[in-house]
Amino acid sequence: MDCRPGCAACCIAPSISSPIPGMPVVNGISKPAGVPCIQLDERLRCKLFGRPERPAVCGSLIPTPEMCGDSRAQALRFLGWLEQDTAP
Repeated sequence: MDCRPGCAACCIAPSISSPIPGMPVVNGISKPAGVPCIQLDERLRCKLFGRPERPAVCGSLIPTPEMCGDSRAQALRFLGWLEQDTAP
């Protein structure tokens, strides 16, 4: 499955603890849940895609029909629920 253009739900909904260039690590979190990654461009595409600075966790997230749903809104909801369900 390919990513939906202009979605970026996976770059917004989850928290990311791995260091992200341009984002400070606060309390062990580099990107808080619900906050757009600073590395998203104006088209909601990752500026670090294919670069070694991109966190491994970002590259390991594989889009699936369940996760992405039929729309960006569905993807944001699903990933938001997943974030809540896996929070410490």
